[in-house]
Amino acid sequence: MKCFKYLVILLIFVCSTANVSGQQYASTRVKDKYQAYTDSLKQVEYNYVFPIWGQQAYSKGFDIPYPAGLMGNYMWMRQGIVIDNLQLGVKTDDLDIPLTPVDFVEFGDNLNTSYSVNVRPDLWIFPFLNVYGIFGYGNSDTEVNLTFPVELQSVVNQDLRTAGVGLMGAGGIGPVWISADFNFTWNKPALLDEAVLVNVLGVRLGHTFEFKNRPHSNLAIWAGGMRASMSSETRGEIQLIDALPPDAWERRDEIVQDYYNWYENEATPPQRIVADRVLTPIVERLDAADGSTIIRYGMDKQVEQKWNGIVGIQYQLNKRWMLRSEGGIIGNRKSFLISLNYRFLL
Repeated sequence: MKCFKYLVILLIFVCSTANVSGQQYASTRVKDKYQAYTDSLKQVEYNYVFPIWGQQAYSKGFDIPYPAGLMGNYMWMRQGIVIDNLQLGVKTDDLDIPLTPVDFVEFGDNLNTSYSVNVRPDLWIFPFLNVYGIFGYGNSDTEVNLTFPVELQSVVNQDLRTAGVGLMGAGGIGPVWISADFNFTWNKPALLDEAVLVNVLGVRLGHTFEFKNRPHSNLAIWAGGMRASMSSETRGEIQLIDALPPDAWERRDEIVQDYYNWYENEATPPQRIVADRVLTPIVERLDAADGSTIIRYGMDKQVEQKWNGIVGIQYQLNKRWMLRSEGGIIGNRKSFLISLNYRFLL
């Protein structure tokens, strides 16, 4: 968080002292071959509230974007997750077992795949500082692989709602621009008791190519990095039928046998105490094909790799319409974003 604050301060300093060149993120100064257009900007009377200092930007020949916007986004993402501090509980007509730590359970590779559709209203407060909100809906598919004391896969699919706020600073020096984007989102999956707080930092470095005969139209390309982290504690409830995929039910006799082989031949006395309390009741419900049993769960969950590389491109048709795409291609996290942005004066 401190690093982000320092970066924003640096960007504000850069924007106030350098010739700015950018995509929608920042004010754009037209090159010398558009000198006539640049000179015309200096004559503009900017009579709108936002961005603050908009008149000063035009007076220096900067072509700033329209201050207010509404962006529609579709995003797909796949990333590894790490699970620790597992707790399990059981609820049936006859049992009510609270969450119990099961610290000897071991996990293999776990994977989360999600998509979301959201809208993002935003406003340039200053020519170099943008604030925005995020409101959307999506779906999440989490694959959890247990490797000890039995090999078992759990696949949970659930809808989720998203709401959040963000802040972006942008500026440039000469032909390149840089932006730093930081947001908090609260993601509420249907099966969790509380929303998961996710924070994302994106840093991008790019260049904008203007079209000779259309100064309001341009093409921007960029590369950078994205860092994502989430609040670690997760708690919820799920029916056993929804927690296990069909193949687990088909091989439930094998899973049950493997469990009792571990219990009788390998489990330590402390492990047996925990198993008797919470694991054996779950295995007994699996053996009886009782999918209605409610499994309570708690865990610490975090993304496997916080940073990944990104590349992107944006086509600005005019000062009102922009089409943008971005992909995460380097690192454990893979992502794809496509968005349409409409901007207007305010």
